[in-house]
Amino acid sequence: MAYPGTLQGKTLFITGASRGIGLAIAKRAARDGANIVIIAKTAEVNPKLPGTIYSAAAEIEAAGGRALPLAVDIREDQAVFDAVAKAVQTFGGIDILVNNASAISLTNTEATPMKRFDLMNGINARGTYLCTMACLAELKKSAAAGRNPHVLTMSPPLSMKTHWFQSHTAYSMAKYGMSMCTLGHAGEFKRYGIGVNSLWPRTAIATAAMQLIPGVDVALCRKPEIMADAAYLVLTGPSADSGNFFVDDVVLAAHGVTDLDQYAVTPGNQNFLPDFFVD
Repeated sequence: MAYPGTLQGKTLFITGASRGIGLAIAKRAARDGANIVIIAKTAEVNPKLPGTIYSAAAEIEAAGGRALPLAVDIREDQAVFDAVAKAVQTFGGIDILVNNASAISLTNTEATPMKRFDLMNGINARGTYLCTMACLAELKKSAAAGRNPHVLTMSPPLSMKTHWFQSHTAYSMAKYGMSMCTLGHAGEFKRYGIGVNSLWPRTAIATAAMQLIPGVDVALCRKPEIMADAAYLVLTGPSADSGNFFVDDVVLAAHGVTDLDQYAVTPGNQNFLPDFFVD
């Protein structure tokens, strides 16, 4: 049974949930006793990027949730639809989709071959659209059952300004493609009672992927838990609150959380690296 105001008994389908922000969101939901469908490609240990779907499952279950780890490339249509079917078979339905999986390359046009362009747009924009399409029938059932369904996408506010594109046009297109899904699907799914929103961090977040970007000082970042706590507040809110482009610290402040030092990688630091796309 699901309880209003918590994620107890809810089933979350989370892409990119083997590490970073996706895993942090999963573990926060698991504390309520949620069911987590872990969608990610990493089934074997990668020395550069720690965390697999199986290590994530162990952490989720240790936090109090139930986990279904599935090795899925969200660029593959049938693999995504098969994962949805497996989630329904295992947990009985899907109440929440978190579109977190994303690829990044902060490169200009000359340094971005089409293979990299296709990777980013295939995972970010197309993957978000595909996962939303694949989960839609179950989200509609969740709405009909009064279970407060949501789609939450980790993508930025739409700010169509040159400076957000000029240094990495392909990446900006891919991330804004995710945000355009939020804009369109919020309007399209309103009649079904499905909440569709985006969430984005004010500052850079210390993830394993971030550590691979040259010049990033992780000591000046915040921890993924700030996004997890903000996501939790959105996902336990009413699905009628839809079509928003939330920023993590604004969500927390609206719920009375203004001391954010607990999320700093370096306690006491006030000089955080800003994230992209936030004006």
